[in-house]
Amino acid sequence: MDYEQTSQIFKAFCDPNRVQIFHILQNGEKCACHLLDMLHIGQSTLSHHMKILCDSGLVSARKDGKWVHYMINQKSLMLAIKLLQGFADKESR
Repeated sequence: MDYEQTSQIFKAFCDPNRVQIFHILQNGEKCACHLLDMLHIGQSTLSHHMKILCDSGLVSARKDGKWVHYMINQKSLMLAIKLLQGFADKESR
């Protein structure tokens, strides 16, 4: 188990704004400008949250001109699900 990566994944979900961002991204890729409008937070606050989500690997980003578009990284999401399932399986033994 990669404990550093695991801690980054769980850190990503330790803030209500990041959980809300992740929930929004479940509906597909979103531009940072749309996330700002939906969340009613400042650009620097959004950047802070997006850095944590991207560092965890759960969210990927692509630049398009001056804007950044964010989407859920399905491979990392599956890893997070497997990690949680592994904890649950050990608990049920």
